[in-house]
Amino acid sequence: MFIGEVSKKTGASPKAIRLYESLGLLVQIKREGTYRVYDQGDVEFIKLIREAQTLGVSLSDLKKLLVGRNELDWSTVIVFLAEKQKKIDIEIASLEIKKEKIATYNQQIKECLDSD
Repeated sequence: MFIGEVSKKTGASPKAIRLYESLGLLVQIKREGTYRVYDQGDVEFIKLIREAQTLGVSLSDLKKLLVGRNELDWSTVIVFLAEKQKKIDIEIASLEIKKEKIATYNQQIKECLDSD
């Protein structure tokens, strides 16, 4: 299938698909003349790339996890995801502290306004 159809199936723009290829995330794309021809494996891998991006995984991090054509080193992925989860836990803890501070400041401001 050509890039337009792949774009419709994956939700990735043709420009994004070309970017994935230029970064080496999509490799060995077949060609018919000057046209790229994608297979179902490419479609599934593009969907995986897009899902990873929604989780905050950068394209360069994804590239590091590749071991072959549209293949990831799953044991490395497990370690990577565990590290990502730790970072998210730290971010959540930091946000909780900020949330508590904001609530405290809000309460203090209300008390000051009420005492006037």
